[in-house]
Amino acid sequence: MNKRYVVGLGEVLWDVLPEGKKLGGAPANFAYHAGQFLGMDNTLAVSALGEDRLAEETVEALDEHRLNNLLPRVPYPTGTVQVTLAEGGIPTYDIKENVAWDNIPFEGDIVDIAHSCRAVCFGSLAQRNIVSRTTIQKFLDATPDDCLKIFDINLRQQFYTKEIIQESIRRCNILKINDEELVLIGRMFGYPGLDIENKCWLILGKYNLDMLVLTCGTNGSYVFTPGNVSFQETPKVQVADTVGAGDSFTGSFVASILNGNPVPVAHKKAVEVSAFVCTQNGAMPTLPPELL
Repeated sequence: MNKRYVVGLGEVLWDVLPEGKKLGGAPANFAYHAGQFLGMDNTLAVSALGEDRLAEETVEALDEHRLNNLLPRVPYPTGTVQVTLAEGGIPTYDIKENVAWDNIPFEGDIVDIAHSCRAVCFGSLAQRNIVSRTTIQKFLDATPDDCLKIFDINLRQQFYTKEIIQESIRRCNILKINDEELVLIGRMFGYPGLDIENKCWLILGKYNLDMLVLTCGTNGSYVFTPGNVSFQETPKVQVADTVGAGDSFTGSFVASILNGNPVPVAHKKAVEVSAFVCTQNGAMPTLPPELL
């Protein structure tokens, strides 16, 4: 029997920030934070790397964080993103194209991992190229019936289409979205007039989702499940940067659900963790014992 990993699937890249470069990419961030609750040996980052020095540095950095990884080498450069921080630590991104994580192959160990996967988190960004998009779709289609499939939508620049988003929502059972993305999706799907909550109920029902997680920055967050909604206020903290905060929310929320906690308990934990991550530089800080 294959080990049942919790997988972050998609982009692994370097965020090149004003103070230097930091390892990033939503899937690795997700797997790292889930691992802090589930045990690092139970989570896995799946992506692809180039055949370059940056690939070696990636593996070294993931090993430093004790994050298991499955990163086949492909003949493209390892991914980088130029990050500039606006007022309040809000990041803007210039995401380099045609890089290794655009070309993740669905073969070998990646196929085996899919067949026994316990939970997988994926986004829209890693589906901008047909190669990785096909791999992600095949991976999701190969997972067991009880696998949690989290679509953390992550709209970046122009790297998404209505078709990619619809296909992804069809394949997931948990959708995670922020308030700005919800406005864009509302326009795209043709229901711009509905208020926030009604949009969420509509998507939850239309796509037969188990959960819809909506984050609204400083205005709190919601978890919609059929017939119920959980709301949590966002704690006021001294923000260092917000890079990876959303991924830490998703990782800790999913880990808490997998540990058997009810939605409101998992939601509260996710809010506490992401607030802490906002007070730290970079996407993968070690969580303090009281949060664990």
